[in-house]
Formats: sequence, structure tokens, C-alpha cells
Amino acid sequence: MPDSNWTARPWHRDWLKDRANALFDLFQHNAVNPKGGFHDLDAAGRPFGTIRHIHQTARMVHCYAIAVKLGRPGAATIVDHGMRYLWEGHRDTRYGGYCWSLDDEGFKDDSKQAYGHAFVLLAAADAAMIGHPLAKKLLADVTDVINIRFWDANYGAVSEEYARNWAKISDYRGQNSNMHLTEALMAAFEATHDAAYLDMAKSIARLIIGRHAKDLGYVVAEHFDEQWKIDRTYKGSDMFRPAGTTPGHWLEWSRLMAQLWVLDGRKEGWMIEAAEKLFRSAVSHGWDKTQGGFYYTLDFSNQPALTHKIWWPATEAIGAAAFLNALKPDRFYEDWYRKVWDFSALHFIDPATGGWFPELGEDLKPVDRFFTGKPDIYHALQACLIPLFPATGSLMKAVG
Repeated sequence: MPDSNWTARPWHRDWLKDRANALFDLFQHNAVNPKGGFHDLDAAGRPFGTIRHIHQTARMVHCYAIAVKLGRPGAATIVDHGMRYLWEGHRDTRYGGYCWSLDDEGFKDDSKQAYGHAFVLLAAADAAMIGHPLAKKLLADVTDVINIRFWDANYGAVSEEYARNWAKISDYRGQNSNMHLTEALMAAFEATHDAAYLDMAKSIARLIIGRHAKDLGYVVAEHFDEQWKIDRTYKGSDMFRPAGTTPGHWLEWSRLMAQLWVLDGRKEGWMIEAAEKLFRSAVSHGWDKTQGGFYYTLDFSNQPALTHKIWWPATEAIGAAAFLNALKPDRFYEDWYRKVWDFSALHFIDPATGGWFPELGEDLKPVDRFFTGKPDIYHALQACLIPLFPATGSLMKAVG
């Protein structure tokens, strides 16, 4: 009997569903903050802290909107809780837009970040696909904010960050916010069939991948100046903007480029070519051939910089390998799909909680350096679900 893909095997599919349900259970029962939004979870999966970040609120909406489509009891309540907090908490009724974080007293960090607005757009699009009553006005509002405040038609991408009153904070431009906006724009296109969203997604992809990543041999540069010239000297500021390059983002872009190719009618061959080359580049340069796992960052010579292993690049490798193998069947993708799941099952998945350890040290034991507790559900859940559904677009679309 031929060695079939894992994604075709009933036992493996059941195992993926079990891992997804463990994540749904963990966050559904522990993350809901009765004062609004969602708690962070500590290493044992217990709620802690009072600060709610916009991307975490929106990601919970995204994940539980998928759960609604899957038919998971209780998921609609989570979506409603998150949507109300986006509209009544994060939304700035004075200056417009959506603020980065809140605590029990109000805005904690009142800056307006493109990264955060990308996830609000994703949440609104997903909520629209399940008919949530707030979805249309949230989608219309955040779309206007992105178009008016962030979109730079001269370059076909978004600027990065502003103060609460929309005063410019810096001239920094980042691929990470634009990458997640590409994901959100595709979801908005699926929800509305408005081609303007898809055109914006293609514009960003052409700049970040078709121009810059291609020029670097399918290495994704992270940091840019106001004219979208690569800033190789950028020293890094936090976990969202580490210095150098981040192989996990090459993997994330790999899947997004394949998805964009499908949504655009498979018309532009460079998109799927880029998807395949990004994947191969990431596993070639980013995988630790001795210990296993993906290095968090590399320098511009593709040598390891931050060597700790972070959970989310592994999840993105799983999703990309499954998506590409469905579109362009190749034993190479199947082998990497199995290899990364083997590593993740042995080292990242916490059997005590069903969550994932966010970070491993040099000895592959959990450590707290860049991340603590149990990270948000978004990355790990998608790794469990993407392999279960056809490679026809986003999970929301594929679930049906």
C-alpha cells in the first residue's frame, strides 16, 4: 500500500481534531474576562493580569468564529464577547481608530498600530461570515480607518504607527503588520466579494515578496524606512520587531502567497512560485539541523541570531506544508509536515493543559525569555485545522 499523506489518514485527522478541541477548551473556559476582553493565561493555563491587547481580542474572535462554523457549542458567546470589546473598548470614539491595549481603568497604550488594525479587520470579516450583528459596522469602520489613516498609495502598503490623536510616531515601516493585513484583506474579500480588498492584498504582496524578498533570494526583510528601503541596521525593539530576519514569517508568507494565488483565480504564477521558494528557503536556512526547531531570527548572512525555538514558526511551517502539498503535491512538503509535527508534539504541546509552550531554550526545555504563559490560541489552532480542510482560501471559507 502506498505511503499516503498523514492528512488523508483518519487517525491523524482525529488527532488534529483532539488537539484543536484541547485548545478551544483551554481558552473558552479560562480566558474570558467578565470585565471585557480576554485574560492572558499563565503556564498552568490560569488567567492572570489586567491588560488586554487588541490583537489578542481580535484573534479570539477569529478563532471562535471558525468554531461557530464548525458547530462548537459556546463559541458564539465568545465571538460576541470579543466583538463587543472591540467596539466598546478598543475603539476610540474621540479620535477614531482602535487603541493597542486597555486595562480595567481604560486605555493603557493608546497608540494606533497597523498591526492591531489588521486583526480588527480580520475579526470583523470573520464575524460577518457568521452573521454577527456588529460585523457590518465594525468592518466598515476599520476599513475606513485603514484606507484614510494607514494606506500609502505611493507604495501600495500601510504605514505603521500613530499616537492616539494620529500624530506620527516614527518613519518606521514593517512587513509584519503588512503581512497580517494581507491575511485580513483576503478574509474581507471572502466576506464581501469587494475586489478592492483583494487588490490591496496583491499590492502588499508585490512590494514585500515580489520585490524585496525575491531580491534577497526569498528571504523576507522585516524592517524598512519611510521609502520602503530595507533597514539592515535596525536593532530591534521587542518581540514584534526583533533585529534581522524571522524565518517564521517566510513560512507564514508562504501559505499566504499560496492562498492569494488561489483567491485570485490562479492567474499570476509568480505567487505560487514565491510560496514554494519561501518555504524551501525557510526550512533550508531557519531549521536547526542539530537540535531541531526553527531559529527565531537570523542575520542577513542567514546565520542564527536568536537561537531559542518559538512555537509559532513551527505552527506556520505545518500550515504552509499542508497547504502547499494540497496545491502542489510533493513528498518534500509531506516530509516537512511530519518532521515539524514530530518536533511540536514532543516539545511544544503541553499535555497537562492542551496549550503550547511558547519558547524552548538550547536544551529544548520550556523557558521564559520573550514569551510567558500560554500564548494566544491563534497560531496553534490554525496548525491543527488547516490540514483538515481544502486549500481553497481561509479556514473560514474552507470550513463552509
